[in-house]
Amino acid sequence: MRGADTFTESLFTMRHLDDFVPLDHPLRMIRVMVNKALANMDNLFGQMYAADIKGGRPSIAPEKLLRAMLIQVLYSVRSERQLMEQTQYNLLFRWFIGLAMDDAVWVPTVFSKNRERLIEHDAVIEFFNQIVQQAQEQELLSGEHFSVDGTLIQAWAGHKSFVRKDRTDDDGNANAGNFKDQKRSNDTHESTTDGDARLYRKGKTASELRFMGHTLTDNRHGLVVSAVVTQADGYAEREAAKAMINDARQALPGDEPITITLGADKGYDAKEFIEALQEMNVLPHVAQNKSGRQSAVTDAIADSEGYAISQQKRKLIEQGFGWAKTVGHMRQVLVRGIKKVDQMFVLTMAGYNLTRLRSLGQIRLQGQA
Repeated sequence: MRGADTFTESLFTMRHLDDFVPLDHPLRMIRVMVNKALANMDNLFGQMYAADIKGGRPSIAPEKLLRAMLIQVLYSVRSERQLMEQTQYNLLFRWFIGLAMDDAVWVPTVFSKNRERLIEHDAVIEFFNQIVQQAQEQELLSGEHFSVDGTLIQAWAGHKSFVRKDRTDDDGNANAGNFKDQKRSNDTHESTTDGDARLYRKGKTASELRFMGHTLTDNRHGLVVSAVVTQADGYAEREAAKAMINDARQALPGDEPITITLGADKGYDAKEFIEALQEMNVLPHVAQNKSGRQSAVTDAIADSEGYAISQQKRKLIEQGFGWAKTVGHMRQVLVRGIKKVDQMFVLTMAGYNLTRLRSLGQIRLQGQA
């Protein structure tokens, strides 16, 4: 019997928003971890806003703001405007963010403006650290064996915006896009669209306006324990690596010196970098670069069993970069300025960790069953 093509809408509904989300939906476990992290950030959120006694119009709740930014990463929503549009009719988004069915969705410009407050108080960095802390509590981190790498992030700026700093006439509008026979460098030129971006090329890639993202991962499960964005240059990877591994070393419990390991590719095989690691009591499990030169990593280290394991485990770091660039839209950022790019990169890596923690949790439950 053919059904009738009719639509009858009830005046009232007796169902909760939670009823529309399947019990086995991946976001359920992620939302539990997110809410736990946000609850631990309550004191920070209290410092971000004026006291209630002073009055004023309530802003977007920072917890809802962070959950909305996270859903944008997890579902590859390309802009705040599209995020607000989809939140209007997507019950799953409303449930995750914490909006009731009847709640009004924010204006995109208000949503974007409130993100500035998160940058000012490093709220995204604290959220990332809270997720890492949960991984530590679940004993999913070794805390002693790490890998480091960097990746190029294309800026939201084109070659036509890269003009001379003194704004001489030879780069005027008449010659826009014509770079033939012109010598351009970061010393003499800058982007009018994003002044923090730098013209940079690596390997066989073309020169583009870029940033550089860096991550430090724990070798046990490939979880990201530190992430940062810097300007792109030939020294950024090693400088960022030294800062991140030094932070990881200081986070170790106890006062007894513990030797930790750091795996990396051939690009980190530099005498200055290896010596800096050894001064920090970090064993350099860096891939040897013997292409017409002598490696700074000794053969005694390279022949060890731990070195071979580190070289195998360090490839896990590429999974985070791949996820960030395909799912998290970090191949080319849609924000400008190094602070905003850093915020999106750190939040994206927090999203990657959440998906990994959810998967690892499922594996653990299956093992117990």
